[in-house]
Amino acid sequence: MPIRLIATDLDGTLLRSDMSVSERTRTALDRARAAGIHVVPVTARQPHGVRMIAEAAGFTEYALCGNGAHGVHLGTGETLFEAYVTEAAQRSIAGALSKRVPGVLFVSVREGGQVFVAQEGYAEMAHFEDHKRHPAEMETFRLDDVLAQPSLKFIVRHPSLTPRELLFELNALKLPGFAVTHSGAPFLEVLAEGVSKAWGLAKLCELLGIDHSEVLAFGDAPNDAEMLAWAGRGVAMGNAESEVIAAADEVTLTNDDDGVAAVLEHLLGQAAWG
Repeated sequence: MPIRLIATDLDGTLLRSDMSVSERTRTALDRARAAGIHVVPVTARQPHGVRMIAEAAGFTEYALCGNGAHGVHLGTGETLFEAYVTEAAQRSIAGALSKRVPGVLFVSVREGGQVFVAQEGYAEMAHFEDHKRHPAEMETFRLDDVLAQPSLKFIVRHPSLTPRELLFELNALKLPGFAVTHSGAPFLEVLAEGVSKAWGLAKLCELLGIDHSEVLAFGDAPNDAEMLAWAGRGVAMGNAESEVIAAADEVTLTNDDDGVAAVLEHLLGQAAWG
């Protein structure tokens, strides 16, 4: 089947380590779009974080944000779909995990990613790169306020435990009603039950009339694994984590070596760069 849609993660995949889009990568993306192929960022970022690099990457159409929970058209601002973590699931997580792992803190991301409700003490742990938001500008709230409304993404963070360690503790509780992943950032990302990048990509492809066999997907982090397994052709970056490589059909170069561009050049029958 021909490729009709390219789905690409951003951080650690399309972007170099300095957060730039290389000239080689931009050229490959433009040639794919000129060939009539949709190029869709599929990211843990919220829309404002995608827009920070949209001009450099040439993104003007569809984007899947919040690990697939939020489909949006960047040009029109239209929301295609959203999936929210329930208040009940959030309260269950916060209550049980706080007892099991004292010191854990939470954030609720709401309303298309525009509202960021962080628990008191969270800003002191955060850096701009975590959420593409300046910690000094984060308004902080009591835990009850964080849990008071459903979330597009519910963030769980501990000052000393790694995301993998925190995931082990959360999974040990065997709580129902949500999905959880991590993207390489220093926290867990809780989503509505059943939601993943694969889920969001399937929703978009259904809207566009595209079969999964016509999708080429790129990723590097654990939150990309399901998407690479779902796509007709899943490509792990050379810097990808082991579970992502296991889910992929093939491995390309690292993000700093323009691994996405290398695959697209071959796909489009172009000569190698340089």
